[in-house]
Amino acid sequence: MRLKQLLLFAVLLSPIVSFSQLPDNFGQLTPFEQTIESYPNDTTANAVVLYERGDNYFKVVNRKIRLIKEYHGKIKIFNEKAFDWGTVEILLYHNTNASEKLAKLSAMTHSKDGQFRVLPTEVFTTTLSEHWDQKKFTFPKLEPGSVLEYTYTIETPFDFNFTGWGFQTSIPVLYSEFNAKIPGNWVYNRSLTGPFELDVNEAKVKKNCFHIEGIAKDADCEVLKYVMKDIPAFKVDEDYMLGASNYRASIDFELSEYKSFKGTSQKFTKSWKDVDREFRGDKDIGRQLTKKGFFEKNVPEQLLVEGDELTRAKNIFKFVQTYFTWNEEMGIYGKARVKEAFAKKSGNVTEINSSLINLLNAAGIKANLMLLSTRRRGLPKKVHPVMSDFNYSIAKIEIAGKTYLLDATDKYVAFGMLPFRALNHYGRVMDFKNESYWQNIVPVLNNRLQIRTHLKLDLEKNKGIGIFDRINLGYNAVNTREIIDQYSEDEYLDTIEDANDGDFVVTSYDLRKDSNHETKVSERFGFELENIGNGETIYLNPFLVRFFEQNPFLLDERHYPVDFGYPRKYRYSINITIPEGYEVQELPEVQSVQLGDKMVVFKFYHKESSNQVALTFDLDLNSSHIKAEDYQGLKDVFKHVTDVQNNSLVVLKKL
Repeated sequence: MRLKQLLLFAVLLSPIVSFSQLPDNFGQLTPFEQTIESYPNDTTANAVVLYERGDNYFKVVNRKIRLIKEYHGKIKIFNEKAFDWGTVEILLYHNTNASEKLAKLSAMTHSKDGQFRVLPTEVFTTTLSEHWDQKKFTFPKLEPGSVLEYTYTIETPFDFNFTGWGFQTSIPVLYSEFNAKIPGNWVYNRSLTGPFELDVNEAKVKKNCFHIEGIAKDADCEVLKYVMKDIPAFKVDEDYMLGASNYRASIDFELSEYKSFKGTSQKFTKSWKDVDREFRGDKDIGRQLTKKGFFEKNVPEQLLVEGDELTRAKNIFKFVQTYFTWNEEMGIYGKARVKEAFAKKSGNVTEINSSLINLLNAAGIKANLMLLSTRRRGLPKKVHPVMSDFNYSIAKIEIAGKTYLLDATDKYVAFGMLPFRALNHYGRVMDFKNESYWQNIVPVLNNRLQIRTHLKLDLEKNKGIGIFDRINLGYNAVNTREIIDQYSEDEYLDTIEDANDGDFVVTSYDLRKDSNHETKVSERFGFELENIGNGETIYLNPFLVRFFEQNPFLLDERHYPVDFGYPRKYRYSINITIPEGYEVQELPEVQSVQLGDKMVVFKFYHKESSNQVALTFDLDLNSSHIKAEDYQGLKDVFKHVTDVQNNSLVVLKKL
């Protein structure tokens, strides 16, 4: 519910924009709202939400129960960088049976030259898909200092659209208020997400507040008020975080039960036993896991019988991984047909991994479906089943007491590895013969990038000549194999040169296939380093390859954890042969820093002999999940990391 983007379940926008029944204070700015030029708590903010309020309640409209959603918001634009906030995009949902109605919308720009309204003809509609339309408008007369204000009311027949309220967005919010009035017929689970407490948290009962004609007894209502003030911007660091919905401040509602006015009731929150029972008979999931007879007839017999359990499991995994092409569709609901996918040699994540499960079971290896959520989504709730939390499925097996989690959609991951997108801490194993249970996701631990460099200086030709060996292990190897396959060798070597200083030229390349496998890629590069100098003094940065050219952690503060996905280790070593007639005058400072109990460890050291100097850089990210309270310490470690790589000098002086 933001000016930048509004995700609402709604459909057709009324062709006439109504300006009636506006909030009492609509169109009025306080002196503070008019004059504020920056946000004191975050002077880097390009804009700030001055005020927003939402009111949700149930109402009888034309003898039908409707959920009413009212919204009113104001935002102050400080500079041109925030002009994107002047465009509102509303995603509107509809189905064949019912739709929502945007009953009234009013929007205006407050500027120094007056008030400028958004006209009905300036609201545009685009059809995005079968169920989704987009309504879009832009505030007129945008300029630094403008205040954008708008209000709307949604009338919806969908009680599941009572989803809650988001307090936090990508710019600071001064004041955010959510009010709700819920008749006792509707029961919702609710949860507060994010690190901030509510400034106002009120709940009380209003007697006889909801009346339906023909129903003798009026319903009592729960009246809620939630307020947060001075909420900092949620600044996304997409490279090192899970889904933002895990951490952004919000109050979330989920329909648990509906008690009709006729005395019947329907439960929406179920136990895992209920879910297990439904999954067994579901034609798109449960029944697709009972097709082992089909696969026995359609794959080579030796695939299912040759070797011990682990050998058969690995061979089956490789077969499915190679045979199918993932169509990049996720989700656990919707059509899933393993026979059709087998015929097409292509399918969604459920079809491919259900095929894998069928084949494993056909080979006498017990395999179960495991549901999870990808990293870009929120973590599944553990308190009770919320099936919409899950959007991905994999296979889980156990051989000789060891658990293996398998996903055959990715052509590059090894047996027992999951694609990075699936490293989301835990999932739910659907053991249809017993009860389902939670299973932790433990990533492969040995993920290393190691570079060994030998450099000899040829001062007569004003260049350095050397080799460097690069060894990638674990997920680093998976990523490297995928990159190598995307390019020709010349294109690939161009990317290596582009990643280094302009005077770095690759002269030879050897992909050491004899020592490589799924979790190891070993490469040797011959190179020349031009324009190194040949005067009385030579200055050389020993880092010909840099892991982090700049600190990836630059936020002043971060209220959510850093999540690397898997532990990582980096090692860079270089051995420099000192040219005859020169000696080492200066070496970089030795450093050693760490975060906590070796969660992150950084060391930089060197060793000198008569004609050589060796420097070593070690960075171990031993913990893949760093809590928010450790962010400043992590940021400080990486300050040392980037400073050493960018500013180290080996100084050689002529004798």
